[in-house]
Amino acid sequence: MEKEKVIIIGAGPCGLSAAAECQKQGLNPLIIEKGSVVHSIYQYPTYLSFHSSADRLEIADIPFMTPNEKPTRHEGLNYYRTVASRLHLRIHMYEEVVQLEKTAAGTFMMTTQHRTKGKQQYETENVIIATGYFDHPKTLHIPGEDLPKVSHFYKEAHPYYQMKVAIIGGKNSAVDAAIELERAGAEVTVIYRQEALSPSVKAWTKPVFESLVAKDRINMLWSAEVNEIKEESIIYSQNGKRVEMENDFVFALTGYRPDRTFMTQLGIQIDQETGAPFFHEHSMESNVEGAYIAGVIAAGENANVIFIENGREHGKPIAQHIASK
Repeated sequence: MEKEKVIIIGAGPCGLSAAAECQKQGLNPLIIEKGSVVHSIYQYPTYLSFHSSADRLEIADIPFMTPNEKPTRHEGLNYYRTVASRLHLRIHMYEEVVQLEKTAAGTFMMTTQHRTKGKQQYETENVIIATGYFDHPKTLHIPGEDLPKVSHFYKEAHPYYQMKVAIIGGKNSAVDAAIELERAGAEVTVIYRQEALSPSVKAWTKPVFESLVAKDRINMLWSAEVNEIKEESIIYSQNGKRVEMENDFVFALTGYRPDRTFMTQLGIQIDQETGAPFFHEHSMESNVEGAYIAGVIAAGENANVIFIENGREHGKPIAQHIASK
C-alpha cells in the first residue's frame, strides 16, 4: 500500500499544471494516467493545429516556443513532455484507476490496474480529478456502430484515398476531417441532424468547407440522421425518407461526454441539468473534503466553457488550499 499526500488522476495539460502548482507549494504529487502523457492531445488528428496561441497553452511558467501562429499537435505533445521532464513529475502511465472511495479516517483508497503489474493500491490524503473529456465519445446507439469500419476518432486522411467515407456530425472535428479527406481523394459525405453547421465551427475553416460543398466536392446531407451501419453501406433518414448508400468507412464525430465514475463513487454532487460537479470556486474543492476538480471535467456537459487556457488555472487554488490545511 503506497501512501501519498496528493494523487492526481489524469496527465492532461490541466493535470500537469496542477502537479506543477503543487510542487511550488512543497508538495510532491503523484499523477496516475491510464494512457500516455496528454493522451487526449495524442488522439487529436495528426496534422491538427490548436485553436489557441502558444502562450495560452503554457503551464508551469515554462515558455511554449513555436514559429507558428497556432501550434501544431506535434509541437503540443513535445511541449508537455518537456514540462513533465523538466519538473521531474512523478507519473504512472498506462495505469487506470478502477475504484476510488473515501475511508472513515478521511483519506482516499484508490485501486488501479497497471498494464503489466496488475492491481495496485494507494492511500492518499487528497485527490485531484483531472480526467478530461475527449476520450469518451458519445455513442449513436444504432445497429452496426461497433463494426471495425466505424471510428469515433479521426487521425489522418491517407488511408481513405478513393474510399467512400461518411462523417456524422457538423462541428469542428467533422468539418476538419471532411476537408482533409476530400483533399486526400476520398469520396466524402457529411451527415448532420441540423440545418446548418454549428456556430462553434472555426471562422477560417467554415468558408473552405462551404466552398467544397457548393462545388459538390463534399456531399452534404442536412437534417439527416444515420439509422444503421452495414459492412458495405449505411442507412440514413432525411425528410421522412430512408436511403441506403454505399459506404466503406464511417467517422462518428458527434461529440464527447465527461466520465463521472470517480465523482459518483465519492458522492460528489452533480447538477442534474448541466452535469457539472459541485466545487468551491476559490479552491476547486468539491463537497467531499479533500476531493478536487480540475480542467474541463468541471464544465459538465458544456465542454465549450473550459479549455486548456482556463483549465490550467485550476491547479493554483487547489495547491494553495491543500498546502494551507
